[in-house]
Amino acid sequence: MNVLKFSTLMIFLVLLVFASGCVDTQDDQTASDSDPTDVSDSQDDGSAVEMDGNMTPPDGMPDGEMGTPPGGEGGSTSVDTGTGAYVLADGEELTEGTYTSTNDDENAIRAEDEVTATLTDVSVEKTDGSASSSDASSFYGLNSAILALDNSVLYINGGTVTATTEGSNGVFAYDGATIYIEDTEISVTGGNAGGIEVAGGGTMYATNLNVFSAVKAAIRSDRGGGTMVVDGGTYTTSGSSGAPAIYSTADVTVSNATLTAETSEAVVVEGLNSVTINNCDVSGNMEGVYGDEGSENIHNVMLYQSMSGDAEVGTSSFTMTGGSLVSNNGDMFYVTNTESVITLNNVDLTLADDTYLIVIAGNDGSRGWGTEGSNGGVCEVDFNEQTATGDIMVDSISEMTLTLSDGTSYTGAMNTDGTAASALSVSIDDTSTWTLTGDSYVTELSGSTDNIDLNGYTLYVDGVAFE
Repeated sequence: MNVLKFSTLMIFLVLLVFASGCVDTQDDQTASDSDPTDVSDSQDDGSAVEMDGNMTPPDGMPDGEMGTPPGGEGGSTSVDTGTGAYVLADGEELTEGTYTSTNDDENAIRAEDEVTATLTDVSVEKTDGSASSSDASSFYGLNSAILALDNSVLYINGGTVTATTEGSNGVFAYDGATIYIEDTEISVTGGNAGGIEVAGGGTMYATNLNVFSAVKAAIRSDRGGGTMVVDGGTYTTSGSSGAPAIYSTADVTVSNATLTAETSEAVVVEGLNSVTINNCDVSGNMEGVYGDEGSENIHNVMLYQSMSGDAEVGTSSFTMTGGSLVSNNGDMFYVTNTESVITLNNVDLTLADDTYLIVIAGNDGSRGWGTEGSNGGVCEVDFNEQTATGDIMVDSISEMTLTLSDGTSYTGAMNTDGTAASALSVSIDDTSTWTLTGDSYVTELSGSTDNIDLNGYTLYVDGVAFE
């Protein structure tokens, strides 16, 4: 009997200890779920977005506020894409109707989890609810009107997209998603937001869109880059010096379109990225510098490296064939703190009065664009079948190689103030010409030098007058 009592007591104690352990485990789990350092970001719908602990944030463009450089000051943030008011199912097709979002960090329409879906003549409105993070809205599509992510494929035909709140981009492809969009009207007027965007390896094919953006680029990319192919349509920005028609930290190709930046430079390329423009009418009107920096260059097309760590360091590329490129204010091209290639093929160029065709120079470093004194530009300039007029300036810490080919006619002077560039070489083929409009200073000259018309001025090659 004593043995039985002892056995019963032991069983009771074991059960008591086990039950106590279960309670402790549940308490620990609850504490873990509420820990802000947990690797899962909870969404409003109760689901969790798992963060890969080995993930390195992808590269791309940082962002800034209105009146700051279009690339901003840089920054880092954990991935936060928010939630969706309407989340598309795989194979779903929406036709007509209005879809809205009024909550913070919420997309009006969202395609995720590798779905394929179609929107036809749908009206999408993001009219309330702001982004809690300006970086996340630019890098990951937080609070965008339409967001596709997670390798989803989204087709958008016709319809309208209206976004009026802070951090609400119009249409955003992120994280391997692909968006095909055509014949759609997009209006974006909220702060820190642009028209159509890719980031994190997203892809977008845009055809015949009418895009208006008040604060950021109409065609923009950000951290992690991607691919944008645009054909036809109009793309207009207005409202700040940080709103170019195109801002590229991706591979961007635009054809047969009209691109207008009413108060900003027309195009910006940052780091190891490219812009290719075919048969487009492009114009910019950079009205002032970013903030109070009076020493900054006013320009129409800028190729640069911000050194924020968000855009991969490498050769920036701008290629334009046909069409027109108009600078209403500032130098046509400005290169600083990067290696770059500028290629023009039969483009109709219009310069603002009393400005340079090309400036390749260092900057004062106040924006983090390298260190003053060692942040010059390096640029290979190729003119093919091109008529170009305007002076070129390359400062003492910068380099340029200019190639005139295929019937190019260049009229202008180089470094007329006698500045000795780190390197400034000119090559002319037998079909092209250079007519001087002032004394010029280069470090190297090659090719068909008989095709140079001194026009009464002196050309100095490595300090020696050319005859």
